[in-house]
Amino acid sequence: MTQVYFHCSNTRKVFVDHRGAVVDDLAEARDRAARVVQSFTNERTLEDWRDWVLHVSDDQGEELFVVPFTFVLGKPH
Repeated sequence: MTQVYFHCSNTRKVFVDHRGAVVDDLAEARDRAARVVQSFTNERTLEDWRDWVLHVSDDQGEELFVVPFTFVLGKPH
């Protein structure tokens, strides 16, 4: 089990995850990352989420992988 953190950023803002989550493996971290992105984008705001990126890091601060929000959102119609 590993503690991971899900920080979100674009060129103007950063949201730091101070709580993180315990995951069993990278596949679980990836699934949780997709849910984090969906939770942000499902909120009714005027924010354009297409330039946001989710950074997944371990408890040592090492970045494990990134998920551009567009990977979860898909292409605009």
